[in-house]
Amino acid sequence: MPDRAALLVIDMQETVLAHCADVPGVIERINGLLGRARRSGAPIVFIQHQDADAPELAAGLPGWQLVAALDRREGDPVVAKEYRDSFAGTELGAVLAATGVRRLVVTGAQSQYCVQTTALSALHHGYDVSLVGDAHTTSPATLPDGDLPAETIVQFVNSCFGTLSHPGRSTEVVPAADVAL
Repeated sequence: MPDRAALLVIDMQETVLAHCADVPGVIERINGLLGRARRSGAPIVFIQHQDADAPELAAGLPGWQLVAALDRREGDPVVAKEYRDSFAGTELGAVLAATGVRRLVVTGAQSQYCVQTTALSALHHGYDVSLVGDAHTTSPATLPDGDLPAETIVQFVNSCFGTLSHPGRSTEVVPAADVAL
């Protein structure tokens, strides 16, 4: 039986998702994970980015809101963050410590920014990490030679994380259907 896990849902906000790939599919898979987490009693933590310098992500504004299609319930913890790392300057560490979890199941947006940074930080904070390969998304990146498709970025993040090793920690990239909660 796997170690007790918590489900992290990172930055699934209106503005953040505006140009992301496969948003309906990602939301559907995250909602499926939320249902499984609730049935198993696994802790759930929503992460919500706020940035006073980015008007669309100022706390309380429409773009800052978590998307309505997400199955967030009254009482689900929401941790506010200001950096790509969901642990940096937040109460996430304390929230997780109170649950006794050893493994984090990571989902959300944007793949190469907050999702990847939080997954890497989780390793440094002593957690094993399961990155849900089909439950994170991003928008295309503009490069000097043209746009890099969002789907390519998601695949790249999955590939990098799938080959990552860290002393004393385990990592995996797993499809939502195969996540153990």
